Amino acid sequence: MIIFYDGYCPLCIAEMKHLRKRDKHKKLTLVDIQAPDFATRFPAMDWHALNARIHGLREDGTLITGLDVTHEAWKAVGMGWLYAPLRWPIIRHVADGAYNLFAKHRYTISYLLTGKKRECERCIPGELNEK
Repeated sequence: MIIFYDGYCPLCIAEMKHLRKRDKHKKLTLVDIQAPDFATRFPAMDWHALNARIHGLREDGTLITGLDVTHEAWKAVGMGWLYAPLRWPIIRHVADGAYNLFAKHRYTISYLLTGKKRECERCIPGELNEK
């Protein structure tokens, strides 16, 4: 699965680093939508939609978003059980609402939780690939 993530978001970067570390079988391709060459590499993708919330592109070409991406990504690295409850019918609606709030305010939430701002030295595009 290809995961399109926001390379300006400190919490997003942290999650992608954790996924990459656990992706022993290389099932995931992590793509920073803030990278300078993103539009050239993925011209058919709507950057504004990708920037609004995390997206994943399954091997069969199906595009998924939000916590569905999170669950499938962690499942791919053998830890889907941690996120499975977020996909249960009743919890799903609450979790999706919480994710939508997070996605909309991810820079503020990241700053409050990590002290890292959106445009800091540590959250430049491509950082995930450099470390």
